[in-house]
Amino acid sequence: MACSCSAPEPKSPAPGFRRALWIALWVNLVMFLVEGLASLQSGSVSLMADAIDFFGDSANYLLSLSVLGMGMLWRGRAAMVKGLTMAVFGLIVWGRAIWVLQSGITPEPLTMGLVGLLALAANVSVAVILFRFRDGDSDMRSVWLCSRNDAIGNMAVMAAALGVFGTGSALPDLIVAAIMGTLAITAGISVVRHARSDIEGARSASSQASEASCQNS
Repeated sequence: MACSCSAPEPKSPAPGFRRALWIALWVNLVMFLVEGLASLQSGSVSLMADAIDFFGDSANYLLSLSVLGMGMLWRGRAAMVKGLTMAVFGLIVWGRAIWVLQSGITPEPLTMGLVGLLALAANVSVAVILFRFRDGDSDMRSVWLCSRNDAIGNMAVMAAALGVFGTGSALPDLIVAAIMGTLAITAGISVVRHARSDIEGARSASSQASEASCQNS
């Protein structure tokens, strides 16, 4: 006799996680616009890298919101996409830094420092909100890593601004951009590994539940 086999019920998101994601989404969208304009005005690669990162994080938070309440398999897949996006972002930053190094453009340090400070305040606020979700599944972990990396990146941008001001050289800005790119690559790899584990676990649980359902029919 044929049997109807069902997968486990989706796991509900942690209380408050959806609201935290919406806050993070809007903060990142606003800061993407602010830093994007500032990077064009100042000529800073690290500011441009941070602005692109804000935009990428906004898309990632929106993706997380779209899979909340779904099963672990879909949430793991969403985290996989985010991890790959983070790694690609890091590679793009590295490419941009190499191009600017060859062009010899020197950024304007005052704009870098002030906008970096504003971005730091925004990201620290988001990081505090998301801190309690850092040990959840791969999707929650990817959200926390995005916020953490942004705060670290903002402090690095301000350090780069001081370096540019003191030396009159673009090198501090490029070094920070390279560090931010490397941080994005390593965090992306971490999220991808965690996502693969969640996907494999979800498939295994679904297979076991299907077998048990068939045996009980």
